[in-house]
Formats: sequence, C-alpha cells, structure tokens
Amino acid sequence: EHTYDYVIEMLQKLFLFSQVEAFQHAVEVDTTGRTIVITCELPQAEFARSQIHAYGADWRMPNCKGSMSAVLEPA
Repeated sequence: EHTYDYVIEMLQKLFLFSQVEAFQHAVEVDTTGRTIVITCELPQAEFARSQIHAYGADWRMPNCKGSMSAVLEPA
C-alpha cells in the first residue's frame, strides 16, 4: 500500500512526469492494479524497474512494507 503522494512523487522523480501525468498513473494503478510507465529497450526497462524497486517504502504509511512492484512485459 502506498499513498497517492508517494506514487506521484516517485513518478515525477524517476520518470520526470508532470504532476498531472503522475496523478493519472496513480489513479490508473489504484483502479486497475497496474499502469505502463515506460516503453523502451530492455536495458532501459530493467534500469527503470530497478529504480522503482529501490525507491523505498512510503514513509507516510507506517504499515507500508516496501517499494512498489514493477514488472517487464514485451511491447
């Protein structure tokens, strides 16, 4: 579990999304359980996944168990 603020902050920092874009992704992941944040070559996708996994837990939520998850899928 993560707050919208966490998701928006992470997407803005890691993917340089605007606040509006990041909010749209946060809504999508909240309502559907997933969102596509980048489509690129495999090395860049692996790096992006690593950055998401390394971002850390949501400090706003004491019960947060860690970073968001990210998976790679073929485009």
